[in-house]
Amino acid sequence: MKYSKKFRVKPGSRLELDKIDPGYKAKHDCHQQALPEIEAYSQTLRELQYLLYAEGKRSLLICLQGRDAAGKDGTINHVLGAMNPQGCKVTGFKVPSKEEAAHDFLWRYHPHAPAKGQVAIFNRSHYEDVLVQRVHDMVPKSVWSKRYDRINDFEKMLYDNGTYILKFYLHIDAEEQLRRFKQRIDDPARHWKISEADYAERPFWDDYTKAFEDALSHCSTQHAPWFVIPSNHKWFRNLVISRIVCEHLEALDMQFPEPSVNIEEIKKKYHAIETAESLKT
Repeated sequence: MKYSKKFRVKPGSRLELDKIDPGYKAKHDCHQQALPEIEAYSQTLRELQYLLYAEGKRSLLICLQGRDAAGKDGTINHVLGAMNPQGCKVTGFKVPSKEEAAHDFLWRYHPHAPAKGQVAIFNRSHYEDVLVQRVHDMVPKSVWSKRYDRINDFEKMLYDNGTYILKFYLHIDAEEQLRRFKQRIDDPARHWKISEADYAERPFWDDYTKAFEDALSHCSTQHAPWFVIPSNHKWFRNLVISRIVCEHLEALDMQFPEPSVNIEEIKKKYHAIETAESLKT
C-alpha cells in the first residue's frame, strides 16, 4: 500500500472528513507490531534529509494542521525529530503580532520558507487564515474566500523555486480529543499544555470541520498535496507521515554533488601527512 496515494486529498475532489476513520490503523494491531517499520522509516528519513542537505538544490516544506490535541507537537518530536537539526527548522504560528497583522496575511510566513537544502516545518501555517479567522468571523467571507487562490499562488511560487511541499491534516475525532484533554489534566507533566483556548474552541467543532474541508479541498494540488492522516493512534500517525515523507524524497532521485577537489590529489596529501607524522613517533 502506497500511503502517499491512499491518504492524499485528490486535487479537485470534495473532502468529507466524517467519511474518513480517524482510528484506522491498516494491517497493524498495535504500536509494538509497527515499531520495527517506524524505526526503519526514521532511519531512512534521516539519510534522505542528509542527501537533500548535501545536494543543496531543493528544499522541503512540511505543514502540520489539526484540531487542538491532534498531535502536531508529537509528530515533530517522534517523526521529524529523526532529522538532523542543522538542516531542519520548526516554526510555530500563533496569534499574529501587531506588526504581522498590519501586513497582508501571507507576509509572516514567507521568511520562514526553507532555503535550498533545508527542511522547514510549519506547526500551524498560512491555513490559519482560512480556519480561525473564518470560524470566528474575524474577516468577512468576501475576504477569506479569496485567500484559497492566494495560498495556491504562494505555494506554486515556492514550488517553482525548488521547494517541495507536503501538508498533513492530523485527523482525530471528538472523543479522542476529550480523552487527550483528560490526560493533560491527570498528568502534572502535561499541565503546561493546557490552554483555555482548547476548551473555548470545542463548541466550534462542526464549524472547524467545514473550514478544514473547504481549505483542504480548495488547496490540495499536484505540487502541494494535502494528506488526511488518521491520528487517533499516535503510533500509526507517526508511521504514515514518516513513510509519506520518505516516499516523496525518494522520488526526487537526489544525488550527492561532485567533489569540489581532486580526490586523488587529496589522498596523496593525506598519505604524505600520515607518513610524515608516523615518522615523528
